[in-house]
Amino acid sequence: MDLTVALLIIFLIIPVFCWKVFEDAGFPGWASIVPFYNYYIWLKVIKKPLWWYIFLLIPFINFFMVFLIIVETAKCYQKYDLGNQALAVLFPFVYLPYLGLSKKENYLDPVRRPAIKKTVAREWIDAIIFAVVAASIIRMFLIEAYTIPTSSMEKSLLVGDFLFVSKIHYGPKQPNTPLSFPFVHNTMPFSKSARSYLEWIKLPYYRYPGFQKIKNNDVVVFNYPNGDTVALKIQNPDYYALARQYSRKRIWNDPVNFGNVLYRPVDKRENYIKRCIGIPGDSLRITDGVVYVNGKELISPGIRQYKYIVTTNGDPINPRRLEKMKVTEDILTVGRNQYKITLTDKAMEEMKGFSNVVSIEKEVAGKGIWAPYIFPYDSAFKWNEDNFGPLLIPRKGETVKLTLSNLPLYERIIDIFEDNDLEIAGNKIYINGEEKDTYTFRMNYYWMMGDNRHNSADSRFWGFVPEDHIVGKAVFVWLSLDKNKPLFGGKVRWNKLFRTIH
Repeated sequence: MDLTVALLIIFLIIPVFCWKVFEDAGFPGWASIVPFYNYYIWLKVIKKPLWWYIFLLIPFINFFMVFLIIVETAKCYQKYDLGNQALAVLFPFVYLPYLGLSKKENYLDPVRRPAIKKTVAREWIDAIIFAVVAASIIRMFLIEAYTIPTSSMEKSLLVGDFLFVSKIHYGPKQPNTPLSFPFVHNTMPFSKSARSYLEWIKLPYYRYPGFQKIKNNDVVVFNYPNGDTVALKIQNPDYYALARQYSRKRIWNDPVNFGNVLYRPVDKRENYIKRCIGIPGDSLRITDGVVYVNGKELISPGIRQYKYIVTTNGDPINPRRLEKMKVTEDILTVGRNQYKITLTDKAMEEMKGFSNVVSIEKEVAGKGIWAPYIFPYDSAFKWNEDNFGPLLIPRKGETVKLTLSNLPLYERIIDIFEDNDLEIAGNKIYINGEEKDTYTFRMNYYWMMGDNRHNSADSRFWGFVPEDHIVGKAVFVWLSLDKNKPLFGGKVRWNKLFRTIH
């Protein structure tokens, strides 16, 4: 059964068990079995304002509202301790009928019952619990704050930018590991090796309905696809890059240099932020650094940067002019009177007008030059950062012809992301023990790239991003700090505050 349908059924059924509770409160018991009307009456039973009903209509929030209503119902029967309230929430199908049917339990009108005086400690505990639960719900299902750690999206997003990521645009996904310490991601604040979550309960991937689908050029936060396995002492480059360089055996048997190796569930893998260049079904290629999607050049709303070789007549470039042009990446000397500088299109055109600049040429890896660190890490695909593809981005339900030649493109999808047993025996491909020459994708996939094209570890380096790794849409920068200057020195980028993300 579809999880949404199952949750809806539970949502509609819970009030049915309040028949006797309704009667105790002076309302007709039959009202408990009338969908949606029963919640209206239930709010009257616990004497709560009718605007609460609005929250009952909002997905995700409504279930927590039901838990709150159940707790308030328990209070109507003088159940103020956390033990009874927890029982009511966990077992409402038994506990609610018990309250209504038991001769030992008496309903007291919430308005007329004597106030229960709480100790100061209990009031603080209740307030803290409420704040933590409310903030955790908002963070898990609605919106979450992130900080930009690297320059892969510079100048569209700056290192030190604080932004909000909406989880309701694409639909929030249920956590794979719901038992986790609040407000942290995968490790505890005091130790990088101490996990912040328990895997006693593991939930399958499920995404609730959202407002929109991912579109080309959206700025997206997602769980790092190659972050399932981590060598704790060296996390950049990732485990798979290390394995290609040193071998898996070396990594697993050398904890002194690599640290312990651990597995992380999808929702606890590192968060990355990039621009979605390709969506399911798109054909993508990169020619001399220019991205083409479905045969047309992709025009990005962000600010792209590339590395250029700048040749001068011998006179140095004025650093103040570079600062005014907002050139922030490191400048390297690569030859006599030659510099490697990362520039936006606008800055590049401006630099052409410098009297001491003889020439500016984009640094481009030539066609047919194989970069072994570029996806899919196979010499049959002579691809590099600047000349890549063509590549078809997999779409859910689409079937692809499988051969030994194109298997490197889909191997990780089949084996890891979609959890099949993939084997190659001779010239044959076996999936879950059966010989196969086709494969039908079970998920949608996306292609993510940074706007700072020559300083971004993105899909060119690690391939497709599965839909179950999508966290949300970056929508709003609320604070922007200069990474080289202290906040309390007044170095806030005021002109960058409170801006939407394009």
